[in-house]
Amino acid sequence: MASKGPETPPPPPPAKKRPRRRHGAVVGYLSGIFTFLSLVALAAGGAFYYGKLTFDQPGPLAQETSILIPRNQGVSEISEQLARAGVIDHPKVFEIGVRLYRNNDKLRYGEYGFPAGVSMREAMEILVSGKAIEHALTIPEGLTSLQIVERLREAPLLTGDVKETPTEGSLLPETYRYTRGMSRAQLISRMQQEQKDLLERVWRERDPAVPVKTPADLVTLASLVERETGIAEERARVAAVFVNRLTKGMRLQSDPTIVYGLVGGRATLGRSLTRADIQSRTPYNTYVITGLPAGPIANPGRQALEAAAQPAKTGELYFVADGSGGHAFAKTLVEHNRNVQKWRQIERTRGAPADRVAPDDAAPEPDGAAAETSPSSAAPASSTPPAKPERRRGG
Repeated sequence: MASKGPETPPPPPPAKKRPRRRHGAVVGYLSGIFTFLSLVALAAGGAFYYGKLTFDQPGPLAQETSILIPRNQGVSEISEQLARAGVIDHPKVFEIGVRLYRNNDKLRYGEYGFPAGVSMREAMEILVSGKAIEHALTIPEGLTSLQIVERLREAPLLTGDVKETPTEGSLLPETYRYTRGMSRAQLISRMQQEQKDLLERVWRERDPAVPVKTPADLVTLASLVERETGIAEERARVAAVFVNRLTKGMRLQSDPTIVYGLVGGRATLGRSLTRADIQSRTPYNTYVITGLPAGPIANPGRQALEAAAQPAKTGELYFVADGSGGHAFAKTLVEHNRNVQKWRQIERTRGAPADRVAPDDAAPEPDGAAAETSPSSAAPASSTPPAKPERRRGG
């Protein structure tokens, strides 16, 4: 049997065709997406760079200006307000920038000053800082509470009304700083707190020899000092005259108490005092009552309160205007009467202004006990603060 030759191996299976077109489409698709995203990223980066550049570069504002940002304004409203005022020229860029810096809930209301050329970043930082523009209101010493309320009502940047006039003597005359839109009630509360804090210190440091029993009495005494002189160097001497008279049981006979007893917080009669005014029986008129009046006749300042708590150590019982803006002080009635005559001569040449008594009408009897209880014959001065030249004769 013939042998068979080697068998021929079967041919390999045909190779599978790769899906070239499908693979190429996927690659092309992915490549397109990558290219698109790259372009988007490039555009976003360019936009971010441009936005940041715009956000940081100087703005269009030509000169410094102030703007009031109302309460409850969102970043969009604030952006539009700044654009209308010419502070910025791209409100959307400002809004986006504020949001990117996560400051959209940190912009504060108030009146703000923006310098010329301020950038949007700087404008944002100004609004975030909360450092609003402050205005100053000066309340002179010696005003009554009613007069202070009237001054507050005349301040156009304050808001709200004052429903009730504060207690006389409860406000501290000072220069107060406030922001536009602050309420008048808020400012009054500050004045009351400042007075309370000062009075606590002054009362704690007072001379125990001063014959006052309560802080309220000290305020009353200080109000007389305030209404009698506007010269800082005299306040302690005027306080000493009143303290010396209180200690001796003498009536204080302070002319401003006559006026306050007649017109209260209005503080001025608008005419000359008369003999009937001097004899008017009010709880404030220290010509007819012994001791301090029923309460303060004005709001005394810091120096008057300190003077009342720490009066000068003198034996003086009298003072009268001397024609130079100050007063002539005396320990005896004889010396005082000489000072009075000098002042009367000055008054004759000048004429007696409103809220003063004609010298002859006010002259005391120069003898006996009546002379001791009515020691002064100088003319009472105008009771309209804050000017206090040559004015109060008191005691």
